[in-house]
Amino acid sequence: MDTNNYKTVSVKQKDVNKEWILVDAKNEVLGRLASQVAKIIRGKHKPSYTPHIDCGDKVIVINAEHIRLTGKKWTDKEYVHYSGYPGGKRTQTPKDLMEKDPRKIIEKAVQGMLPKNKLGNKLKNHLFVYPGEEHPHEAQKPRKINLKEIK
Repeated sequence: MDTNNYKTVSVKQKDVNKEWILVDAKNEVLGRLASQVAKIIRGKHKPSYTPHIDCGDKVIVINAEHIRLTGKKWTDKEYVHYSGYPGGKRTQTPKDLMEKDPRKIIEKAVQGMLPKNKLGNKLKNHLFVYPGEEHPHEAQKPRKINLKEIK
């Protein structure tokens, strides 16, 4: 067996083939949806995945207002934010956040599953979340996928 034929190929940024993916969040569980979307944004579903390169796709999530949370997470889960001042701890439940802006719940969940570095800051801009069916990205011809088919 010739071992020289089996080389690990590291993809360069100029060789990356990006596409647009459309995901419908209607009646999807938040964590399961966020982990699949983060995998697509990161590029881990592609055979040419390279950890230090942005080789993922851009993802459009529609129907964010119809997301599901299991158990009592609508009232018991808390999103915590510190203002930096004494006594500046602020908390919100997903129910409060959904009334204010339903997009933020999905954005926070996916961002928490991306790397916490410069690459992660770049990748979080590849997520586009919309509360209803309409989105302004028809010109990009997004490919609709079913998340239950992705492993």
